[in-house]
Amino acid sequence: MGRFRARKVPRRRRPIAAVVLSCAALAACEYTYDDGRAPLPERPAPVITDPVLPRDPGLDRTVSGEALKAWAQEVLPDDNGQAFFTSYGFLGSGESRTERTVQLPAGTYAVTLACRGARQASYSVRDSGEVLIELTTDCGLTRVNVVELPKSTVLAVTVEAVRRANFAYRVSRV
Repeated sequence: MGRFRARKVPRRRRPIAAVVLSCAALAACEYTYDDGRAPLPERPAPVITDPVLPRDPGLDRTVSGEALKAWAQEVLPDDNGQAFFTSYGFLGSGESRTERTVQLPAGTYAVTLACRGARQASYSVRDSGEVLIELTTDCGLTRVNVVELPKSTVLAVTVEAVRRANFAYRVSRV
């Protein structure tokens, strides 16, 4: 048998540029599909506001006894042993009550005020005649005010209610 050499077939080289161009052409294509339906309507973006939680209707009713004590403990934040004076109670329609705290040393204090009832309660905190806090708040809310006492003093706290209300307040060191 004879020996024959296979003929060499010249190899074709594809230029790299042709491959890149074909890939670029495919990448630029966008597929669209028409199923015969109308396009979806444009919806405006939802407006996001601060959340408003509904008020607990149970807070419109005043309580007494152990329920009053439990409510006061719930609405007045934990003070880690720094409370100097805490008080809570009941006021009838149009009634007001003035209480005096213990002697407070000079320093910075948080006065936490809360009420429970159908309307509002007004608080006035005075230091020997000078008004430190004067606030009317909707019942169902707890407010915290910070006061600086330059010298040792006794505070006078007056609470007034237009309608029947429970009140609670705490004076604690910051």
